[in-house]
Amino acid sequence: MFANKVAVVTGGARGIGRVICEEFRKAGAHVCTIDKMPNDYFVGDLAEEKTLQAFAEQVIRDYGKIDFLVNNACLSRGGIETCSYDDFNYVLRVGVAAPFMLAKLFKDNFNQGAVIINISSTRDRMSQPDTESYSAAKGGIAALTHALAVSLAGKVRVNSISPGWIDTTNGEFDPEDLKQHPAGRIGKPEDIAHMVMFLCSEQAGFITGENITIDGGMTKLMIYHNDFGWRYGS
Repeated sequence: MFANKVAVVTGGARGIGRVICEEFRKAGAHVCTIDKMPNDYFVGDLAEEKTLQAFAEQVIRDYGKIDFLVNNACLSRGGIETCSYDDFNYVLRVGVAAPFMLAKLFKDNFNQGAVIINISSTRDRMSQPDTESYSAAKGGIAALTHALAVSLAGKVRVNSISPGWIDTTNGEFDPEDLKQHPAGRIGKPEDIAHMVMFLCSEQAGFITGENITIDGGMTKLMIYHNDFGWRYGS
């Protein structure tokens, strides 16, 4: 299905991005990733416009056209208590401005029927204290998704995925960590990668401008103090 297709994945050196790259390769696609960490294609900082331009030029030089753009890279530098003005804007450049610029840079090189997938987060609608930099970036990428879906209509489908708690470290967790998820477990990177592959397939050809939440049901779980065993602790 993806043989000889060209997939561009940001933040592909580790975590969810690495597994997305692996799934594309297993399906026969050529994968071009950009990350600040060492990888087999392009090392660079997504926050820098010149880096984005150089990366896009290399992809176009190597392959001419692309089929899939997965904007996965993001980071947090804290929030209202800990995040400086420069740090806040750095996170927005990586998490929102870079996906916009890559879509713009590749606009004339997308094959007909191409797909953009933006990795958002359930933090696009819910938060913990002191997380404004990351939450703002994820809210921005969610809105950017439907805007691009309209602007690129007829040539590129654009969707986003909002992961919940995804374990990228093969960690060990308390039983309560698992049971608090209606699905009974914490998510795995493969849960996100499999949705990426579906949304990039022809089976998802009538889906665009949408956000898909993959969080084991956590954002559907209603919590009240002293109800069903839940207690708010200070």
